[in-house]
Amino acid sequence: MPPHPLDLTATPERLRALAEAGVLSPTALERALRLAVASPARPAWRRFLSAVLLGFGSLLVLSGVIYFFAYNWAALHRFGKLGLLLGAILASCVAAWRLGEGLAGQFALLFAAVLVGPLLAVYGQAYQTGADPYGLFLGWGLLILPWVALARFGPLWLLLLLLVDTALFLYWVQILSGEGTTLIVMLAAVNGGAWVVHELLAMRGVSWLSGRWLPRVLATMTMVPLLGLGESVVMMPREADTASLVALGLLVVVMVLAYLFHHSVRSELFLLTLVAVSLMMLGTTLVGRFLLKSVDLDPALFFFTMALLIIGEVGLTVRWLRAEARGPEEV
Repeated sequence: MPPHPLDLTATPERLRALAEAGVLSPTALERALRLAVASPARPAWRRFLSAVLLGFGSLLVLSGVIYFFAYNWAALHRFGKLGLLLGAILASCVAAWRLGEGLAGQFALLFAAVLVGPLLAVYGQAYQTGADPYGLFLGWGLLILPWVALARFGPLWLLLLLLVDTALFLYWVQILSGEGTTLIVMLAAVNGGAWVVHELLAMRGVSWLSGRWLPRVLATMTMVPLLGLGESVVMMPREADTASLVALGLLVVVMVLAYLFHHSVRSELFLLTLVAVSLMMLGTTLVGRFLLKSVDLDPALFFFTMALLIIGEVGLTVRWLRAEARGPEEV
């Protein structure tokens, strides 16, 4: 069923459509537009800047720890390396416990989870365990899984997904030595599965999954690999393997589902933008291949034609997205 009108974002386009329908008076429209485009209040800016600076500070400290070990690797004893990393992980866990479930505590736990990887790498180098690299990332993910489950923090779940993707990639390359296109389809399927699970849990009312940045990242991680293989199919259809054809079919399915999700579940212009960009890239590649193979064009005329095509595609895409932003009644 389509979303309730009151659940839609109060965009200027929708407000003007309500005014044209006689729902809002000119005075009410002016006030609504002022509220819709108003800058956030000072407390909101403080919260935003605090979160951004906390995140960048954590990344800088993590990079400092990693570069410290890289620079002083030969000078440190193996017990010193392990002791420093274990101490940093323990201090991060204590900080997360003392800070509680706030943003600072969640970043402290993320700090500890990231340091588990260097700890495993140092242990493997110090004792020459001979473990395969994919085992490092798989063990890393398994060790931090309890923290990820307890923290209910989006970046931690994204870290776990990246570790799973990396372990799968290394296992496929080092152990199975399979086709790269099949691996790309598998990675897109894993990311797409995480995306679907996130959306289902968000629809069930899980509060910490109410934000929209994580599903947008997951949607991008799902569609971009499929789009890359789809582009190869359009450019060289005779050389496409089964996995590439499956990827193109999956991309079409994902784009259709994204469009239905926007109209039936939640207004999400970001997904429509991904769909539009994918269609533009596939269409531009198809037309370019046709012109190169079937029409004897001067290079300057070819590039001029392609430039006009891209301009037209961008114009149509912007018009379509603006119409979608006004709501289903205006499309």
